[in-house]
Amino acid sequence: MITGITHLHSLLRWLALIAIVIAIFQSLRGMTGGKEYTAKDNRWSLITLITFHLQLVLGLVLYFGKGWYTQLGDMSNAVVRFWSLEHLVAMLIAIALVTIGRVSAKKTSSARVKHKRHFWYFTIAFLIVLANIPWPFREPGIARGLFPGM
Repeated sequence: MITGITHLHSLLRWLALIAIVIAIFQSLRGMTGGKEYTAKDNRWSLITLITFHLQLVLGLVLYFGKGWYTQLGDMSNAVVRFWSLEHLVAMLIAIALVTIGRVSAKKTSSARVKHKRHFWYFTIAFLIVLANIPWPFREPGIARGLFPGM
């Protein structure tokens, strides 16, 4: 079961990245072009929020299911440190930024401010996510394939 959840978590990463990139580009276009905040903008913001929160749920299942929480004391081991602390904290920050960006944008009536808030919060979250994904070029033990099962 954990293997299946790992594969789903790895696959959903791509949907989350695609959603946030689309949301960032739409907000950039809206912010610089003075465009209205449309239902499409709202939809991509919501899709981004949903995919990030699904990743959170799956990630927490993996975190506790694989027992990473039991190894928090071993910070001298880079692999253990990454999986038990760095990845978790960075992704929680990114998910919080996506959530704050969406909620704070919804609370304003100005289209420009909505686009601006989405752009900045989502861009910072995106950069944090990119820096903390276990890409194939990372050190052994951390590196994962680009697609599930690789």
